[in-house]
Amino acid sequence: MKEKIDLMAASVTTTDEWQALGKHAETMRGTHLRELFAADLRRGERLTGEVADLHVDYSKNLVTDETLTLLAALAERVRLTDRIAAMFAGEHINATEDRAVLHTALRLPPDAALTVDGQDVVADVHRVLDRMAAFAERVRSGQWRGHTGERIATVVNIGIGGSDLGPVMAYEALKAYRDAGVSCRFVSNIDPTDIHDKTHDLDPATTLFVVVSKTFSTQETLANADQAKTWLLAGLDVEDDAAIARHFVAVSTNEQRVRNFGIDPDNMFGFWDWVGGRYSLPSAVGLSVMLAIGPDRFREMLAGYHAVDEHFRTTPVERNVPALMGLLNVWYTNFLGAQTHAVLPYSQYLHRFPAYLQQLTMESNGKSVTVDGTAVDHSTGEIFWGEPGTNGQHAFYQLIHQGTLLIPADFIAFSQPNHDLGDMHDLFMSNFFAQTAALAFGRTREQVEAEGTKHEVVAHRVMPGNHPTTSIIAPRLTPSTLGQLIALYEHIVFTEGAIWDINPFDQWGVELGKVMANQLAPKLTGDAPDLSDVDSSTAALIRRYRAERGRA
Repeated sequence: MKEKIDLMAASVTTTDEWQALGKHAETMRGTHLRELFAADLRRGERLTGEVADLHVDYSKNLVTDETLTLLAALAERVRLTDRIAAMFAGEHINATEDRAVLHTALRLPPDAALTVDGQDVVADVHRVLDRMAAFAERVRSGQWRGHTGERIATVVNIGIGGSDLGPVMAYEALKAYRDAGVSCRFVSNIDPTDIHDKTHDLDPATTLFVVVSKTFSTQETLANADQAKTWLLAGLDVEDDAAIARHFVAVSTNEQRVRNFGIDPDNMFGFWDWVGGRYSLPSAVGLSVMLAIGPDRFREMLAGYHAVDEHFRTTPVERNVPALMGLLNVWYTNFLGAQTHAVLPYSQYLHRFPAYLQQLTMESNGKSVTVDGTAVDHSTGEIFWGEPGTNGQHAFYQLIHQGTLLIPADFIAFSQPNHDLGDMHDLFMSNFFAQTAALAFGRTREQVEAEGTKHEVVAHRVMPGNHPTTSIIAPRLTPSTLGQLIALYEHIVFTEGAIWDINPFDQWGVELGKVMANQLAPKLTGDAPDLSDVDSSTAALIRRYRAERGRA
């Protein structure tokens, strides 16, 4: 295989496959899910897929067999299968940063083989995992103790973006598997309220900080870490840097900066530039999760990821669940005019999953140029959002049911609850099944009138239906199924990026804001700052801020 996948000579929108989908979309606009189900009594059984423990029902999507055939042809045109192979092989598909994209290597089993750029990737990954496991066992068993000899009770993870969203989501999702009396808190925002609220009621003697920053230079993370150090030393009433070494560990690649902070490099856990932040939970970035659930459960999560990776790597597109879901998202975004996508987990423990997916999907595919730098001539990315059911039913579902926007939605649920209380889970799941059916089939004027509804209210109670949903059901929320769900969406994102010919693995838009913040920070605190190089709006806002801070 070539080192890099060849770029498309012209925009994907000029291909015969794209044009065919555009014509097909015109015919589908007048088609209702009621008709599709009436015409195919086995549709609900036929349009489903299995990936590891996940059963995926996509029969309530606005598609026919022809739609799926045309989408598969588009995937073939952009060489999706070749692109998948290139990623798993470690080719430098992150072209703008000339990097491999190997988050999938983080969950390879120890007997796998993968050498990239002359480096044994599998050995590197498991060397770090083994060090993480040994450290986690020392903390969980009480062998690792703080400066005053007390065992660790609380871990405070300090990071932002992928160094926070993944760990906090997984920590909440796997609450039923926390088993060693070690609780975790997560600090991400540079707003001082965040670290104050997460530390003010803790005992410094029993608190361990995990500082997560690849370069150990991330502005928000280092500001919070410095404040945590001040809090710790004041609380212990010591000035001895030896205390720092017992209460701080680092997830980073910059040994010198870690050492300068006071952290023993032996307690630094590294990762690699081929791991993007939003894909980094299975790496050392997940150390706080491992501390809470233990190394064995953490490895179960990695095995769940790997099961979906293998499905995505080896399964033909027409049966490849992540690829099909990614193609469906392209269908809605580019041919039916959808702009947002709802993710609705019927599991309270997954309450942070939509927020996690927001970074994964929107930071990855929020791009306006193709891989070769050409401006795109089609929509890319979707606005991902959502809340757990049934809370969302009493909030925004009204807009999906009777509003004017097309909002595809993924419903996620588990047959067995983590805590079974009477018939509550059955009631909970009845809502899951009812909502997807109501969104698909709605309620006609005739049905409303047959219920004896007053004439003047009939129009208000009609539900148009024809709202697409995908149902994902697994036996139980476990470390393995959580890994499976995350990998599923990672590969959905990859599929979309391949169709759109964009790079899902860089995030230059995020970098611009960081650069400008560093340039403006001195103007907020310095004496008589020069604001002549700042636009009039920003300058006026800074002057007002300085005045209200007593610095005018």
